[in-house]
Amino acid sequence: MEDYNEDQSEEVAEVLTLEEEVPEEPQIDPTGQVVGLDDGKYHWGTGRRKCSIARVRIRPGKGEFALNGRSLEDFFPRVMDRAAVLSPLRDLGVDSKLDVLAQIEGGGQTGQAGAVRLGIARALLIMYPDSLGALRAGNHLTRDPRMVERKKYGLRGARRAFQWVKR
Repeated sequence: MEDYNEDQSEEVAEVLTLEEEVPEEPQIDPTGQVVGLDDGKYHWGTGRRKCSIARVRIRPGKGEFALNGRSLEDFFPRVMDRAAVLSPLRDLGVDSKLDVLAQIEGGGQTGQAGAVRLGIARALLIMYPDSLGALRAGNHLTRDPRMVERKKYGLRGARRAFQWVKR
């Protein structure tokens, strides 16, 4: 093992100062959207669940939702899905202070609700960096990895076999 000396500490200090001065490059997702940077108006977050993808933008406002151009009640008629979408906002106490705009693709209603929830949580984390503990405690930043299991040959579905006939 090498001994730590003052020359190495100076090099490390130089590297740290140089890295701080480099401007952050925008992150671009596969669809070409800029993710996670504040463009002066919106904070972006992308959420995924099952086959659903939600590109979410939040901004200060009156608590209005525009999900594919529709209101929250129109897009998610089930109360359980609406509660899932609103949960990160309610945990931080900003549900009536932010407007949410989202483009949602694929999947069913529950998967879309989970995708919007994750997208809102990621955008809130960018908008309020000190909210990490509250969002983690509510399990809002965890991407649900469960996917539908594929169908196997010789079976009716992923695991269900055809009924066995004795005669």
